[in-house]
Amino acid sequence: MNLLRTITFFGSLLFLLNLTSNAQQRPMFTQYMFNGLVLNPAYAGSHESISATALSRIQWVGIDGAPVTHTFSIHSPIPDRNIAIGAVFSNDQIGVTKRNTLNLSYAYRIEMRNAILSMGLQGGLTSSKVNYDEIGANDPNLQYNGSALLPNFGLGLYLYGKRYYAGISVPTALKNSWVGEGDANNSDGFSSVEVPHFFGTFGFLMDLSPLVKLKPSILVKSVDGAPIEFDFNANLILDDKLWIGVSYRSFDALSLLLDIQLSAQFKLGYAYDYTLSELSQATTGSHEIMLNYRFVFSKSKIVTPRYF
Repeated sequence: MNLLRTITFFGSLLFLLNLTSNAQQRPMFTQYMFNGLVLNPAYAGSHESISATALSRIQWVGIDGAPVTHTFSIHSPIPDRNIAIGAVFSNDQIGVTKRNTLNLSYAYRIEMRNAILSMGLQGGLTSSKVNYDEIGANDPNLQYNGSALLPNFGLGLYLYGKRYYAGISVPTALKNSWVGEGDANNSDGFSSVEVPHFFGTFGFLMDLSPLVKLKPSILVKSVDGAPIEFDFNANLILDDKLWIGVSYRSFDALSLLLDIQLSAQFKLGYAYDYTLSELSQATTGSHEIMLNYRFVFSKSKIVTPRYF
Protein backbone atom coordinates (compact mmCIF):
# COMPACT_ATOMS: atom_id res chain seq x y z
CA MET A 1 0.00 0.00 0.00
CA ASN A 2 2.85 2.43 0.78
CA LEU A 3 4.33 1.79 -2.68
CA LEU A 4 0.95 2.42 -4.33
CA ARG A 5 0.49 5.66 -2.41
CA THR A 6 3.97 6.85 -3.37
CA ILE A 7 3.38 6.12 -7.08
CA THR A 8 -0.03 7.81 -6.93
CA PHE A 9 1.49 10.89 -5.26
CA PHE A 10 4.22 11.23 -7.90
CA GLY A 11 1.79 10.69 -10.76
CA SER A 12 -0.76 13.17 -9.41
CA LEU A 13 1.89 15.82 -8.82
CA LEU A 14 3.22 15.40 -12.35
CA PHE A 15 -0.31 15.78 -13.75
CA LEU A 16 -1.06 18.90 -11.73
CA LEU A 17 2.23 20.53 -12.71
CA ASN A 18 1.43 19.90 -16.36
CA LEU A 19 -1.89 21.77 -16.02
CA THR A 20 -0.11 24.94 -14.82
CA SER A 21 2.37 25.32 -17.71
CA ASN A 22 1.87 27.75 -20.61
CA ALA A 23 4.72 27.92 -23.19
CA GLN A 24 7.12 25.67 -25.08
CA GLN A 25 10.64 26.68 -24.00
CA ARG A 26 12.92 23.71 -23.36
CA PRO A 27 15.49 22.55 -25.94
CA MET A 28 14.48 19.68 -28.22
CA PHE A 29 16.59 16.59 -28.93
CA THR A 30 16.19 14.09 -31.74
CA GLN A 31 18.29 11.49 -29.90
CA TYR A 32 16.23 11.82 -26.71
CA MET A 33 16.32 8.03 -26.26
CA PHE A 34 20.08 8.24 -25.54
CA ASN A 35 19.86 11.41 -23.43
CA GLY A 36 17.19 10.36 -20.95
CA LEU A 37 18.51 12.08 -17.84
CA VAL A 38 17.96 15.50 -19.46
CA LEU A 39 14.23 14.74 -19.61
CA ASN A 40 13.66 12.58 -16.54
CA PRO A 41 15.61 12.40 -13.25
CA ALA A 42 14.26 8.88 -12.68
CA TYR A 43 16.42 7.73 -15.62
CA ALA A 44 19.46 7.85 -13.30
CA GLY A 45 21.11 4.45 -12.87
CA SER A 46 19.20 2.75 -15.69
CA HIS A 47 22.40 1.81 -17.56
CA GLU A 48 23.47 -0.24 -14.51
CA SER A 49 26.94 1.33 -14.70
CA ILE A 50 28.56 4.77 -14.62
CA SER A 51 27.29 6.24 -17.88
CA ALA A 52 28.39 9.57 -19.35
CA THR A 53 26.73 11.21 -22.37
CA ALA A 54 27.72 14.34 -24.29
CA LEU A 55 25.31 15.72 -26.87
CA SER A 56 25.52 18.82 -29.08
CA ARG A 57 22.73 20.16 -31.27
CA ILE A 58 22.99 22.88 -33.90
CA GLN A 59 19.46 23.76 -34.95
CA TRP A 60 18.28 25.44 -38.17
CA VAL A 61 21.68 25.92 -39.79
CA GLY A 62 21.76 29.13 -41.82
CA ILE A 63 19.47 31.16 -39.55
CA ASP A 64 21.22 33.76 -37.41
CA GLY A 65 20.49 33.34 -33.72
CA ALA A 66 19.06 29.82 -34.11
CA PRO A 67 19.31 27.54 -31.03
CA VAL A 68 22.63 25.85 -30.21
CA THR A 69 22.58 23.41 -27.28
CA HIS A 70 25.30 21.39 -25.55
CA THR A 71 24.62 18.93 -22.73
CA PHE A 72 26.70 16.61 -20.59
CA SER A 73 25.16 14.07 -18.24
CA ILE A 74 26.54 11.38 -15.96
CA HIS A 75 24.67 8.93 -13.75
CA SER A 76 25.17 5.68 -11.89
CA PRO A 77 23.47 3.31 -9.48
CA ILE A 78 24.99 3.10 -6.01
CA PRO A 79 26.40 -0.42 -5.46
CA ASP A 80 24.36 -2.58 -3.08
CA ARG A 81 21.78 0.18 -2.65
CA ASN A 82 18.42 0.80 -4.27
CA ILE A 83 19.31 4.37 -5.20
CA ALA A 84 21.06 6.12 -8.07
CA ILE A 85 22.52 9.58 -8.57
CA GLY A 86 23.22 11.76 -11.58
CA ALA A 87 24.12 15.24 -12.83
CA VAL A 88 23.31 17.20 -15.97
CA PHE A 89 25.01 20.35 -17.27
CA SER A 90 23.55 22.15 -20.26
CA ASN A 91 24.47 25.25 -22.23
CA ASP A 92 21.78 26.71 -24.45
CA GLN A 93 21.99 29.81 -26.66
CA ILE A 94 19.16 31.34 -28.69
CA GLY A 95 19.96 34.68 -30.26
CA VAL A 96 21.12 37.07 -27.54
CA THR A 97 19.92 34.77 -24.75
CA LYS A 98 22.35 32.37 -23.04
CA ARG A 99 21.44 29.81 -20.37
CA ASN A 100 23.64 27.53 -18.28
CA THR A 101 21.92 24.92 -16.13
CA LEU A 102 23.24 22.43 -13.58
CA ASN A 103 20.93 19.79 -12.11
CA LEU A 104 21.68 17.04 -9.59
CA SER A 105 19.45 13.96 -9.64
CA TYR A 106 18.46 11.33 -7.10
CA ALA A 107 16.45 8.20 -7.94
CA TYR A 108 14.92 5.58 -5.67
CA ARG A 109 14.69 2.25 -7.51
CA ILE A 110 12.28 -0.59 -6.71
CA GLU A 111 13.04 -4.01 -8.19
CA MET A 112 9.95 -5.75 -9.48
CA ARG A 113 9.57 -9.23 -10.98
CA ASN A 114 10.77 -8.36 -14.50
CA ALA A 115 11.34 -4.62 -14.30
CA ILE A 116 12.61 -1.73 -12.22
CA LEU A 117 10.45 1.19 -11.15
CA SER A 118 12.45 4.35 -10.52
CA MET A 119 11.19 7.52 -8.83
CA GLY A 120 13.42 10.52 -9.39
CA LEU A 121 13.94 14.01 -8.05
CA GLN A 122 16.33 16.71 -9.22
CA GLY A 123 17.29 20.18 -8.14
CA GLY A 124 19.52 22.78 -9.67
CA LEU A 125 20.25 26.32 -10.80
CA THR A 126 19.88 28.09 -14.13
CA SER A 127 21.92 31.15 -15.04
CA SER A 128 20.25 33.20 -17.78
CA LYS A 129 21.67 36.23 -19.55
CA VAL A 130 20.34 38.55 -22.24
CA ASN A 131 22.78 40.94 -23.96
CA TYR A 132 21.55 43.00 -26.91
CA ASP A 133 24.94 44.75 -27.10
CA GLU A 134 26.18 41.67 -28.95
CA ILE A 135 24.15 42.56 -32.04
CA GLY A 136 24.86 46.29 -31.96
CA ALA A 137 21.18 47.19 -32.14
CA ASN A 138 20.46 50.86 -32.82
CA ASP A 139 16.82 50.56 -31.88
CA PRO A 140 16.36 52.33 -28.50
CA ASN A 141 13.73 49.71 -27.61
CA LEU A 142 16.44 47.03 -27.70
CA GLN A 143 19.01 48.74 -25.51
CA TYR A 144 18.77 46.53 -22.44
CA ASN A 145 20.59 43.63 -20.82
CA GLY A 146 19.77 41.39 -17.94
CA SER A 147 20.79 38.27 -16.02
CA ALA A 148 19.33 36.01 -13.38
CA LEU A 149 20.23 32.98 -11.29
CA LEU A 150 17.14 30.93 -10.53
CA PRO A 151 16.58 27.62 -8.70
CA ASN A 152 14.28 24.87 -9.89
CA PHE A 153 13.43 21.24 -9.24
CA GLY A 154 11.97 18.37 -11.22
CA LEU A 155 10.55 14.90 -10.72
CA GLY A 156 9.66 11.83 -12.72
CA LEU A 157 8.72 8.16 -12.87
CA TYR A 158 10.53 5.61 -15.04
CA LEU A 159 9.62 1.94 -15.47
CA TYR A 160 11.90 -0.28 -17.52
CA GLY A 161 12.72 -3.89 -18.24
CA LYS A 162 14.89 -5.67 -20.77
CA ARG A 163 12.37 -5.13 -23.57
CA TYR A 164 10.49 -1.91 -22.81
CA TYR A 165 10.47 1.37 -20.97
CA ALA A 166 7.93 4.05 -20.04
CA GLY A 167 8.34 7.34 -18.23
CA ILE A 168 6.62 10.59 -17.27
CA SER A 169 8.39 13.66 -15.97
CA VAL A 170 8.40 17.39 -15.28
CA PRO A 171 12.10 18.40 -15.38
CA THR A 172 11.37 21.98 -14.23
CA ALA A 173 8.43 22.20 -11.87
CA LEU A 174 8.70 25.81 -10.69
CA LYS A 175 7.29 28.75 -12.64
CA ASN A 176 10.16 31.23 -12.55
CA SER A 177 10.21 34.81 -13.80
CA TRP A 178 12.91 37.44 -14.08
CA VAL A 179 13.10 41.06 -15.22
CA GLY A 180 15.90 42.65 -17.24
CA GLU A 181 17.09 46.18 -16.61
CA GLY A 182 16.14 49.01 -18.96
CA ASP A 183 17.89 52.30 -19.56
CA ALA A 184 16.95 55.91 -20.20
CA ASN A 185 15.29 54.97 -23.48
CA ASN A 186 13.66 51.79 -22.23
CA SER A 187 12.85 52.21 -18.57
CA ASP A 188 10.57 49.18 -18.44
CA GLY A 189 13.26 46.69 -19.48
CA PHE A 190 11.85 43.21 -20.23
CA SER A 191 10.52 40.15 -18.46
CA SER A 192 10.81 36.42 -19.03
CA VAL A 193 8.91 33.48 -17.54
CA GLU A 194 10.06 29.86 -17.30
CA VAL A 195 7.19 27.39 -16.98
CA PRO A 196 6.89 23.62 -16.38
CA HIS A 197 6.98 21.18 -19.28
CA PHE A 198 5.50 17.68 -19.26
CA PHE A 199 7.20 14.73 -21.00
CA GLY A 200 6.02 11.19 -21.61
CA THR A 201 8.22 8.48 -23.14
CA PHE A 202 7.59 4.91 -24.24
CA GLY A 203 9.56 2.36 -26.24
CA PHE A 204 9.99 -1.37 -26.71
CA LEU A 205 12.30 -3.86 -28.41
CA MET A 206 11.33 -6.72 -30.73
CA ASP A 207 13.41 -9.33 -32.56
CA LEU A 208 13.01 -9.53 -36.33
CA SER A 209 15.75 -12.15 -36.71
CA PRO A 210 18.73 -13.41 -34.68
CA LEU A 211 20.77 -10.40 -35.90
CA VAL A 212 18.11 -7.74 -36.46
CA LYS A 213 16.01 -5.92 -33.85
CA LEU A 214 13.43 -3.17 -34.16
CA LYS A 215 13.02 -0.51 -31.48
CA PRO A 216 10.06 1.88 -31.87
CA SER A 217 9.68 4.73 -29.39
CA ILE A 218 7.60 7.83 -28.82
CA LEU A 219 8.12 11.09 -26.95
CA VAL A 220 5.17 13.30 -25.99
CA LYS A 221 5.80 16.93 -25.06
CA SER A 222 3.04 19.03 -23.56
CA VAL A 223 2.82 22.59 -22.26
CA ASP A 224 -0.28 24.76 -21.95
CA GLY A 225 -0.51 27.37 -24.69
CA ALA A 226 1.16 25.21 -27.36
CA PRO A 227 0.02 22.13 -29.33
CA ILE A 228 0.95 18.75 -27.90
CA GLU A 229 4.04 17.59 -29.78
CA PHE A 230 4.96 14.00 -30.66
CA ASP A 231 8.24 12.43 -31.70
CA PHE A 232 7.76 9.06 -33.40
CA ASN A 233 10.96 7.07 -33.81
CA ALA A 234 11.97 3.64 -35.12
CA ASN A 235 15.47 2.14 -35.09
CA LEU A 236 16.72 -0.99 -36.80
CA ILE A 237 19.53 -2.55 -34.76
CA LEU A 238 21.91 -4.72 -36.76
CA ASP A 239 23.99 -7.24 -34.80
CA ASP A 240 23.85 -4.90 -31.75
CA LYS A 241 26.45 -2.72 -33.49
CA LEU A 242 24.73 -0.50 -36.06
CA TRP A 243 21.56 1.50 -35.43
CA ILE A 244 19.69 3.02 -38.38
CA GLY A 245 16.62 5.05 -37.60
CA VAL A 246 14.00 7.52 -38.77
CA SER A 247 12.01 9.97 -36.69
CA TYR A 248 9.09 12.30 -37.25
CA ARG A 249 8.47 15.33 -35.03
CA SER A 250 4.98 16.76 -35.40
CA PHE A 251 4.76 20.26 -36.87
CA ASP A 252 8.54 20.37 -37.29
CA ALA A 253 10.89 17.82 -38.84
CA LEU A 254 11.70 14.47 -40.39
CA SER A 255 14.97 12.99 -39.08
CA LEU A 256 17.53 10.36 -39.98
CA LEU A 257 19.61 8.71 -37.24
CA LEU A 258 22.79 6.67 -37.36
CA ASP A 259 24.41 5.16 -34.27
CA ILE A 260 27.48 2.94 -34.07
CA GLN A 261 28.37 0.76 -31.07
CA LEU A 262 32.14 1.16 -31.40
CA SER A 263 32.77 -1.12 -28.42
CA ALA A 264 30.83 -2.64 -25.54
CA GLN A 265 31.27 0.65 -23.69
CA PHE A 266 31.40 3.37 -26.36
CA LYS A 267 28.56 4.55 -28.63
CA LEU A 268 28.62 7.31 -31.26
CA GLY A 269 25.45 8.78 -32.70
CA TYR A 270 24.42 11.34 -35.31
CA ALA A 271 21.05 12.77 -36.32
CA TYR A 272 20.00 15.06 -39.15
CA ASP A 273 16.68 16.90 -39.10
CA TYR A 274 15.03 18.07 -42.31
CA THR A 275 12.72 20.95 -41.45
CA LEU A 276 9.12 20.54 -42.62
CA SER A 277 7.82 23.96 -41.59
CA GLU A 278 8.14 27.25 -43.48
CA LEU A 279 11.62 27.58 -41.97
CA SER A 280 12.82 25.05 -44.56
CA GLN A 281 13.23 27.93 -47.01
CA ALA A 282 15.85 29.55 -44.76
CA THR A 283 17.70 26.58 -43.28
CA THR A 284 19.55 23.49 -44.47
CA GLY A 285 18.36 21.56 -41.43
CA SER A 286 19.62 20.67 -37.95
CA HIS A 287 22.51 18.47 -36.81
CA GLU A 288 23.02 16.53 -33.61
CA ILE A 289 25.96 14.42 -32.43
CA MET A 290 26.05 12.18 -29.35
CA LEU A 291 28.78 10.32 -27.49
CA ASN A 292 28.08 7.81 -24.73
CA TYR A 293 30.62 5.94 -22.62
CA ARG A 294 29.91 3.42 -19.89
CA PHE A 295 32.66 2.99 -17.30
CA VAL A 296 33.31 -0.53 -16.03
CA PHE A 297 35.98 -0.92 -13.38
CA SER A 298 35.64 -4.65 -12.71
CA LYS A 299 37.20 -6.97 -15.29
CA SER A 300 34.79 -9.71 -14.29
CA LYS A 301 31.72 -7.61 -15.09
CA ILE A 302 30.13 -8.24 -18.50
CA VAL A 303 28.85 -5.13 -20.26
CA THR A 304 25.47 -5.99 -21.79
CA PRO A 305 23.94 -3.93 -24.63
CA ARG A 306 21.72 -1.02 -23.57
CA TYR A 307 18.77 -0.32 -25.84
CA PHE A 308 17.15 2.45 -23.79
